[in-house]
Amino acid sequence: MSMGIREVKVPTFGEQLMEISIETPPIDTVEKVKHMFAEIAEIIKNDYQSNNRHPLKSMLFDHAVGEIVSAQMAVEKVLTMKHYTENENTEGKQDTDK
Repeated sequence: MSMGIREVKVPTFGEQLMEISIETPPIDTVEKVKHMFAEIAEIIKNDYQSNNRHPLKSMLFDHAVGEIVSAQMAVEKVLTMKHYTENENTEGKQDTDK
């Protein structure tokens, strides 16, 4: 019985954070945004790991990661929000002018 070696790509920090795979190209605008934020997360993680770490930098790193996630979710909401029209505003409203 021969045993083969199977290579498995470990997702990067940014990929895990944005729940994407860099190997798959973005199919829409939301996926493209997620890829961009994943890249930003990778940049700050690499900087954080390579430079002197101290408590203040650690706190700022944690805060920045949280802000990246918040910003990505806000951008996704803007991109996927259905347009609110005057028609939708009056659909459930009863006619009170009579």
